[in-house]
Amino acid sequence: MRTKGTKQICDNRQARHEYFILEKYEAGIALQGNEVKSIRLGHVNLKDAWCDIANGELFVKGMHISPYEKDGLFRTDPMRVRKLLMHHQEIDRLFGKVKQDGLTLVPLALYFKDSRVKVSVGLCKGKKLYDKRQTAAKQDAQRQIRRAVKEHYA
Repeated sequence: MRTKGTKQICDNRQARHEYFILEKYEAGIALQGNEVKSIRLGHVNLKDAWCDIANGELFVKGMHISPYEKDGLFRTDPMRVRKLLMHHQEIDRLFGKVKQDGLTLVPLALYFKDSRVKVSVGLCKGKKLYDKRQTAAKQDAQRQIRRAVKEHYA
């Protein structure tokens, strides 16, 4: 029996700090059975992950999925390169943008969608140091505004 809806597994918060996210895409991911079990337990890390296009195929590199503890015989490499599943037209379009505009593909989130593991891939542009400072200042100002409103109406 399949479960309906989406369930967030992992979020790449560092990517949101390091990059401007221009577009988001959804992709499937080719996994092995014990990796899915480990993902269900939440043993996955997207912190240093990035995506690469080679031979018309999209791959995610640097994603760490810890080995499933109860699987005694078959262990996979936790850092192995995993294939992402997207339409060729989308991959070709992304390849053109990455090569022409100097953008980066970064996995933003990992989630279950109707019992299948999906990856949210972002087409991103790197932030400069002053952009990061500006974003931090905006967030701080918003936080102070929320506090002031909360105090005023409390």
